[in-house]
Amino acid sequence: MTLAMSWDEWAAHDGVGLAGRVRRGELTPAELARQAAAAIARTNPALSAVVEVFDDVVADPLRDGLDAQGPLAGVPFLMKDLGPTLKGRLQEQGSLFMRGHRAAADTFLTGRMRQAGLNLMGRTTTPEFGVCSSAENPAVYVTRNPWNLDFTTCGSSAGSAAMVAAGAVPMAHATDGGGSIRIPAGFNGNIGLKPSRGVFSIAPHLSDITGLVSIQGCHSRTVRDTAVFVDACRGGAPGEFMPYWTAPEPYAQLIGRDPPRLRIAVSHEWGDYRATPAIVAELERAARCFEGLGHQVDWALPALDYRAAFAAQTTCYISNFAQVIEGHLATRGLQRPPAELIEPINIRIWEAGKNLSYAERYRMLAVFNTTARAFGAFFEDWDLMLTPITALPTPPIGTTEYLTTSDNPSVLDWFGNLWRFFAYTPLANLCGIPAISLPMARQDHGLPFGMQLQAAQGRDGLLLQLAAQVERALGGRWNDGRRPGVHVAG
Repeated sequence: MTLAMSWDEWAAHDGVGLAGRVRRGELTPAELARQAAAAIARTNPALSAVVEVFDDVVADPLRDGLDAQGPLAGVPFLMKDLGPTLKGRLQEQGSLFMRGHRAAADTFLTGRMRQAGLNLMGRTTTPEFGVCSSAENPAVYVTRNPWNLDFTTCGSSAGSAAMVAAGAVPMAHATDGGGSIRIPAGFNGNIGLKPSRGVFSIAPHLSDITGLVSIQGCHSRTVRDTAVFVDACRGGAPGEFMPYWTAPEPYAQLIGRDPPRLRIAVSHEWGDYRATPAIVAELERAARCFEGLGHQVDWALPALDYRAAFAAQTTCYISNFAQVIEGHLATRGLQRPPAELIEPINIRIWEAGKNLSYAERYRMLAVFNTTARAFGAFFEDWDLMLTPITALPTPPIGTTEYLTTSDNPSVLDWFGNLWRFFAYTPLANLCGIPAISLPMARQDHGLPFGMQLQAAQGRDGLLLQLAAQVERALGGRWNDGRRPGVHVAG
């Protein structure tokens, strides 16, 4: 098969660049789809990151409603196997229990993606129900990091992270309930924005009140790709419970200008949690980078009860995921999860949360309120907050303590251990504030490491504007211009 471009040329294009060539008639969506399918075939055997390629939309990208005049016209795009559904397509959510499950309809956001011109051409790996830190169950698949196959991509947007990092596609879908866009972005050298609550709709299955901590988004390798994705896909469906954020100008336009001088707070000591010395050194290096761009940078963090906040986040996860599992059981007339089909920690989550009282949920929401108010007060004095993406380095494949295959008998202890690792991402979900991971750092073993910036609700554009300023300062060379060991261009 003759491809439209060399692999070096393919890897040099971002999504906006490819779409521009489609609109100018230089390339067709079908040519892009064939190249992406070949890129997946070239990289996926080592990574185990793609569950399925949709051969019918590779052959005919327009068959499912792609708008060939959209801002991302014809751009190959992979969907995490969780969240927005595609009519008639399998969605198996990383679970043996969900094998063969097909969606009855497109969700609202799926329609927005098609209108943007994205070619939704396959599914990427995720942990079971998106719960744990890594897509790593040998009975389903083990997704590996393209920078070093001995390490995890982390999750839950595992396969999407690997495919974008490996240059197979310029962009891919991701979701974030506590860091699942930002953490794999950080460990794979991608850009990962978790938008504010009230940017992307999760209709019709959930609302921003019932979903509460979950948000949609993408991984990309350029700031403009993420900006255009948000511009094109944002907005509420009919019947939302709350107003949706609007922007005074498109983010794609905003990022062309440097932000004003910003007040950036730096922190890594969050309650009981601390980053390793090596990570703190990278954090300080990132802080100096922002100072060099003319911003005011100093140590500060919100005044709140961190133990209470993480306990409330744990209650939210347990109650939300328990009801997800309960819903799947009900559709099959089952009384409890089958142990041979659902992973041990997820069964314990179901046991702990299926009968959670309204009084417990109310207390949880009270802590959500006080925590969000504390962050809100903090962002009256500071424009942004800079933290590492995690407190600990990327774990090797086979580190079971963070997985839902763990034999930990205590689900509370399991979550507590998770928070020691993922200390800095979950509270942004709790508060509904935007946060972005930028590939500005490096770990001792050579893997990338993300630096996270958080902002007040609705200030997603400011995060992208600063990210674009950094990108320009780096000459577009994120990750020091390095490529991972598994990459489509070799």
